[in-house]
Amino acid sequence: MTEPIRILHVLGGLNCGGAEIMIMNLYRNIDRSKIQFDFMVHTIDKCDYDDEIRKLGGRIYSVPRYNGLNHFKYKRVWNDFFKNHTEYRIVHGHIRSTAAIYLKIAKKQGVITIAHSHSTASRGNKIEQFVKNAMQIPIRYIADYLFACSDEAGKWLFGEKATKQDNYRVIKNAIDAERYVFNEAVRDKVRKDLNIENKLVVGHVGRFTYPKNHKFLIELFYEIQKQNEDSILLLVGDGELRYQIEKQINSLGIKNKVILTGVVPNVNDYIQAMDVFVFPSIFEGLGMVAIEAQAAGLRCIVSDKVPQEAFITDLIESISLTTDISKWASKILQYPSVCQRQKTFVKIKQAGYDIQKNAQILEDFYIGIFKSGV
Repeated sequence: MTEPIRILHVLGGLNCGGAEIMIMNLYRNIDRSKIQFDFMVHTIDKCDYDDEIRKLGGRIYSVPRYNGLNHFKYKRVWNDFFKNHTEYRIVHGHIRSTAAIYLKIAKKQGVITIAHSHSTASRGNKIEQFVKNAMQIPIRYIADYLFACSDEAGKWLFGEKATKQDNYRVIKNAIDAERYVFNEAVRDKVRKDLNIENKLVVGHVGRFTYPKNHKFLIELFYEIQKQNEDSILLLVGDGELRYQIEKQINSLGIKNKVILTGVVPNVNDYIQAMDVFVFPSIFEGLGMVAIEAQAAGLRCIVSDKVPQEAFITDLIESISLTTDISKWASKILQYPSVCQRQKTFVKIKQAGYDIQKNAQILEDFYIGIFKSGV
């Protein structure tokens, strides 16, 4: 039997974030007899997807997190890796801050390189952002192929000129849309299990990180509570800022009105339980969970930083983050807690977000460049 082509994906970690969810969706649906995903991460900590990846036949390696001071060690580790792992002919990089380093090393070893943009801004303070932005400029010249989850993300990382090139592609963050079709029985069960029956459930899905803007979300829900005491905030996800958000919740005296589920394997079920989905991101490469919410026929109120590619149905509308928070609250409260959900999954699939189709497209792409050698 012919061995599958092994693709090395490079990430910071393997927790439930936007890029990681997208990759795992593809991994579950790609023909693993032909294509196998392996992972290089910048952590030695156990991550959310480690066990599943190993069950699917994937390998996980780690390199030290880059801090500038370990520049030469970082390069040496990558050089040694490619010398010792000649089975990798394609590297798909999702962590951009050091992509100009590891993709350049890969190319010197004759490896085909892909850089993938998942964002539209850099995190950190102004100095950190400046350094990251400077380090990412060479990527557009080094990588053989330039991928992005949206045109906005592509233009931000690679520049508008690069997005006109033949080696540029938008790879949509596809989902299994039919899993999100509204199911009243599931909705009732989750709401009963959480003891939130007959409540207005304001929902959010996302890692507790700066871009997701949980601080604003808590302030917004506090405003909603003033006008509707029967409202509940349902937060699905986990992350490094969770402790600070819990402190904020406690300080506002709304602990018994906020449910934090942590990471769950059945996000689609929790979306069923929501009445309004709120997504006040400071920046987004795409906003895949907003697409999942639309697939469930759920009303979505998002920030004006969410790219237009995420606006697939008439269920989603944006509000500027500079708009007074009371107006955000009024917009959310205008929707009834019980409403007829639309069956929108067909629109999601027609818009190009069908996971089976996208997995096939990526599979064909990998096989094509592997055979051609470029």
